[in-house]
Amino acid sequence: PRPGLTEATARASVILAYLNEKNRPYSAQDVFCNLQKQHGLGKTAVVKAMELLALEGKIKEKTYGKQKIYFADQAQFKDVNDADLKAMDSQISELSAEVQSLTQSCRQLDAELKELNSSLTTEEMVSEIQELKTECSGYKARLEKIKSATNHVTPEEKEKVYKERDVYVKEWRKRKRLASDMINAILEGYPKSKKEFLDEAGVETDEDCKVAVPST
Repeated sequence: PRPGLTEATARASVILAYLNEKNRPYSAQDVFCNLQKQHGLGKTAVVKAMELLALEGKIKEKTYGKQKIYFADQAQFKDVNDADLKAMDSQISELSAEVQSLTQSCRQLDAELKELNSSLTTEEMVSEIQELKTECSGYKARLEKIKSATNHVTPEEKEKVYKERDVYVKEWRKRKRLASDMINAILEGYPKSKKEFLDEAGVETDEDCKVAVPST
């Protein structure tokens, strides 16, 4: 036999088996997409094979507008009575419920696996515990050093420092206000800008020194 004929027969056999197995309508494009990866079939070859199978009566062909639909010859399948259909429907429902249950279980197991993968291993936990113990020992030593120090500031001394600070801050504000008033009074008759006056007078403002009056 010619190689081309053998390849065409093989393609037709694959497509025929697929349509009989699925037993549902397909276009040539559907069959090409579904079998291309597994069997390496070209679209033109699929179209020709399906047209040949229909011509030979091995599959059925229906035309809807510009599209052709192909499906298995139903004459090859035995008739199914109502009881068998109901039994199949019941089995489908049971299998669907089982699939749903298994899917839910898989999701739960995936979540547990993800959580386990993100958790520390036993070795990592031991290492981290050791690091924390070392860090804790360092803090304890530092605390003991602070406790044993003799230069602690008493509450009275602390209060005195805060009061002195308040006095200096108030004086700072007062002097800044007075200086500002004086400068503004001079600028009323000064022909140049405030910046030029400050430069000529050699005055440095808080802003020039990048400092600000602390809040009380």
